[in-house]
Amino acid sequence: MPLLQTLVSARDLGRLQHIAAVFMRHGLGDAVRRLGWADALEKAGHVLHRPHAAELARLTPPEQLRSALEELGPTFVKLGQVLAGRADLFGPDWIAQFEKLHSRAPAADLAALRAQITEDLGAPPEQVFAQWSDTPLAAASIAQVHAATLADGSEVVVKVRRPGIAADVEADLRLLARLAAAAERQWPELKPYRPVALAQQLGRSLRRELDLASECRNAERIAQAFAAQPEIVIPRVHWDFTHERINVQQRIRGVPAEDPAAMAAAGIDRRELARRGARAVLKMVIEDGFFHADPHAGNLFFLPGSRIAFIDFGMVGRVTLERREQLLSLMLGLVQRDAEAVADVLLAWAHDHGDGEDALDEDGLRGDIDAFVDQYHGVPLAQLSIGRMLGDVTGILRGHRLALPADLALLIKTFITLEGLGRGLDPGFHMAEEATPMLRQALHARYRPEALARRGWDVLRRSVGVLGSLPRDLSRLLATARRGRIQVHIDVQDLRQVADQLDGAAQRIAVGLVVAALIVGSAIVMTVRGGPELLGLPAFGLLGFAGAVAGSLWLLLGGRRRGNGNGA
Repeated sequence: MPLLQTLVSARDLGRLQHIAAVFMRHGLGDAVRRLGWADALEKAGHVLHRPHAAELARLTPPEQLRSALEELGPTFVKLGQVLAGRADLFGPDWIAQFEKLHSRAPAADLAALRAQITEDLGAPPEQVFAQWSDTPLAAASIAQVHAATLADGSEVVVKVRRPGIAADVEADLRLLARLAAAAERQWPELKPYRPVALAQQLGRSLRRELDLASECRNAERIAQAFAAQPEIVIPRVHWDFTHERINVQQRIRGVPAEDPAAMAAAGIDRRELARRGARAVLKMVIEDGFFHADPHAGNLFFLPGSRIAFIDFGMVGRVTLERREQLLSLMLGLVQRDAEAVADVLLAWAHDHGDGEDALDEDGLRGDIDAFVDQYHGVPLAQLSIGRMLGDVTGILRGHRLALPADLALLIKTFITLEGLGRGLDPGFHMAEEATPMLRQALHARYRPEALARRGWDVLRRSVGVLGSLPRDLSRLLATARRGRIQVHIDVQDLRQVADQLDGAAQRIAVGLVVAALIVGSAIVMTVRGGPELLGLPAFGLLGFAGAVAGSLWLLLGGRRRGNGNGA
């Protein structure tokens, strides 16, 4: 199906032209041509200027893609940030470039921003807050933050969504979803990378970030989980001023985690901070199943008493109970060098999320995992790097063309980020040492009598539900069979593409037959004298030959375009 048939609005076409032009400007013209964008856009009257290859020779393909994503704006920057967490799909060179993408942006237009705040809060910011600063503390691609003071003297930060950004993001997400589907159809080799699933993951992540009230709900949920641990600080939310496009939270004044000199001047115990930060994130993941998914240095402040404040809860992860149990088995398998346990978990994920098209080489996967785990035999626990081990595991998955579920990819990225942050605070920090006691404790908790009773009750309740609905389901099935209305759906992959190819072949055959008929008929007419003449020859014969030449040129040029598209 032609790409333009999926792009139903002029706005999509204009944005598609911009994306294609940026890709070609950054040396990614091959992707533009293979997807058929160039031909489609040129047919619509848009000409793409192709750059000279020499200008781009100094950049590697990962660098070219990263620079293109930066130029395309917030949606594509976020796409790169999502891909940075997919070490199961991309190699280290690609991940390194994706990790360089940042969300910093120039400040939004102040007049438009103030108008939006007035609309949301019912009055200009100077009337809502006792003090207000028009100068942003920080500006990012989705929102920017301003300092303010409430009437009671509380210092707060006001996070405001950029005016008009939601419509721009939705348009880009709609286009990306269609382009991902087209890429998956036209490039079978991309199927293991799941472009459609990645576009869906990006859409979910961006829509959550656009809802600033949702960020505050995330913050409160994590604050409740740490209510009994005063060493972990979560900013208080002021709900009276919080809506979808604006939120107001307590301002945290502490030492930024990005400022080692300030930490040294404040006499902060960096070793204790590394341990507390690791335990906090491990608790979120293992016990709560709800975690801050972006715990980098910019989202942390250190306070007196070795307390840690987490900010910016726009990106969070969720881990189901079943997934937590699998994760426990994987992590313990890694730190205890149990290759069988690691392989069992990875195979379970592969079977749950495989597309069924390529046979999984279970023996090969188990062999690679066994060799990987064996290299750590005899290595002391304190020398194990959880981040490196998880990175190696995802590399093994990538080698077998297996993709992690999106929630696990985000979780593994969080662990790798956390270990890097801990090592930055304390070079002697070892994630494995901190994680092992919590993992064992959580594993033992699974087999306590109350936990076994709860799981048994859940199984019994679901079984009774299935048995209760069985007579009704059988009755419906038999009634449908009696009416002869049972339908069997067979999903044939790429059937539409095959149909398009057959349709094109039929058109070429039809045109070829017409050309042949014109040649034969015109040859006969040329032998007959009488009737109108052109240049001393029978006019109808000349017109017939002209039509045959035009049809031949159409067949020749059409075949060349198809050959270029298939061979690029």
